[in-house]
Order: sequence, then structure tokens, then C-alpha cells
Amino acid sequence: MTPLKQPIYSRLALIGFGLIGGSIARAARAQGAVRSIVTTARSAATRKRVAELGIADQVVETNAAAVEGADLVIVCIPVGACGEVAKEIAAHLAPGATVSDVGSVKGAVVRDMAPHLPKHVHFVPAHPVAGTENSGPDSGFAELFVNRWCILTPPDGADPAAVERLASFWRALGANVESMPADHHDLVLGITSHLPHLIAYTIVGTADELSEVTRSEVLKFSAGGFRDFTRIAASDPTMWRDIFLANKDAVLEMLGRFSEDLSALTRAMRAGDGQTLFDHFTRTRAIRRGIVEIGQDSPAPDFGRAHPGLPAEPLPRPYAADNE
Repeated sequence: MTPLKQPIYSRLALIGFGLIGGSIARAARAQGAVRSIVTTARSAATRKRVAELGIADQVVETNAAAVEGADLVIVCIPVGACGEVAKEIAAHLAPGATVSDVGSVKGAVVRDMAPHLPKHVHFVPAHPVAGTENSGPDSGFAELFVNRWCILTPPDGADPAAVERLASFWRALGANVESMPADHHDLVLGITSHLPHLIAYTIVGTADELSEVTRSEVLKFSAGGFRDFTRIAASDPTMWRDIFLANKDAVLEMLGRFSEDLSALTRAMRAGDGQTLFDHFTRTRAIRRGIVEIGQDSPAPDFGRAHPGLPAEPLPRPYAADNE
């Protein structure tokens, strides 16, 4: 990507500096999307590490101090804390500033933040649909948002110019941008993100609780599917606790539909109905191919994981005859 000739915002304030906040800072600096970056984080240890990394121009101790003079404020914290932060920063926001977030739930964020924000700022919630299972100030990287989607959910009456300006910012970071109502966002993400995480947490927890399978066997013999579930289940517990509580209605709706589909497959297996299983797997396989075709994942074997090279000399095969 080519850096911008002119920054989109003058001063970016990031409240929270984990994977998403750190990636925004790195990408915004690399692309020249802002003139300066000020940030804060809840813990002194995190603030100290951010200062050591040198990604932000200024690291301050409080949220109020961070937003002073900023024309773009992005709240990068678990959704359950957004309301209190909005209340804390409200009196310190500059007129005309845009206030946004990165939460995976939008209805609750709008409900919790909007009542505290003054009328002289633009509130444009956002959700960059990108991430990894890692967290903390060292986990971010500038390329995180490239060819990923950032969904904006501006409330009714939002200034179109402010919405477009924020969209331009996210496009400068490499993201594709789309707008939709907050409740529709929560329904869509309920099936594409929140339910898969709930299933992953459940499957990994079930495997851990199996008394007849030792923990070492679960780890040693984890196949590709289980490994990918453990990657998802390694995500930040605080963040996902808040997501499930904040978007419980949509997740419960999707969980009910999932349970119905699971029951249908269960009946097919019990009845030996191979055609039903085959038809279902064929349809879901096509969805996977569609995701790859639109560039939202890699077709590389084993999800693009790096593998060590083969040994220079063939290994002895004492049991080859038993397997051929």
C-alpha cells in the first residue's frame, strides 16, 4: 500500500493498546493516516511497554488525558467497559471529534456509550473483523486489516461526512468498509464469529474434562480440526465474556438454529442416512471455497502454517510392509 500524502486525522487517541489498538497504531503510522498518536492503557505495565515500543508519540496515564485535543478517538477495550469510558471522557472531547470503537458487538456499545457523549462530537461505532488469538501490546502488526472488513454502524442522524472520513481512515489501513445497522451487525456476527467461538470453547473444554483420555493424549494427538478449535479458544477471556453477555440474544438465536441442524445430522447418523450427510457436507464445502475465492482466507495447505523441511536423507521405514 502507498502511504497517504496528507493525513486523514491530526491526532489519534487510542484507549486500550492490545492486538487491535496496537495494530491500528502501527498501520496508521505506516500509512501516514494521522499526524500524531496518543494512547493509554489500564495497567502501568502496559503503558510502560507501549512507551518502550515507541509506536505512539505520547503515552498518558488516564483516558481523559488521552482524548484532549484528539479529532479521532478509538476505544479499543472489552465491550463491557465502553460505557464507563464514554462517561469518563465525555467532558474532555474536542468539538467535532469522531468517537469510535472496535467492539465485536454493536448494539450494546451504542446503548452504553451514546447517552454519555456530547452532541458536539460524531459517534461512529466500528468493528474491524480481523484478529488473532494473541493479545497485549506486542501482538499487533500493521498488516492486520489488509483485505479484511471493517463494519461501521453509525446511529440514525450521524453526519455522513464524519462517517465517510472514518471509512477513509479504515481504507487507508487496508480494510474494506461497509455500513449496516447495529442490530443487523450483531445477528451476522452472531453466526460468523460468536457462535464459532462458543462452540470452540465448548469442544476444548469437553476434551479437557474427558476422564478416560489423558491431558497428554489430547495435546499429543490433536488433529487439525482440534488444533484450530484450540486456537480460537485461546482468545482473550475477558473480551469474549463481554461479547457473549452483550450479544446474548443473537447468539442464543443462532445457537438454537445450530442445535436444530445438529439434531438433524444426529438423526441421519443413527439412521445410516449417508446421502443426507453427503449433501450437507457438500454444501458446507462450497461455503469454504467461497470464503477462499473472495480472499478472506488462504487456500494454502494446513491453513498456511510453516512446516520444517524434510530431512536430507530418507528415514528408515522398518514397518513399511505393514502399511503398504
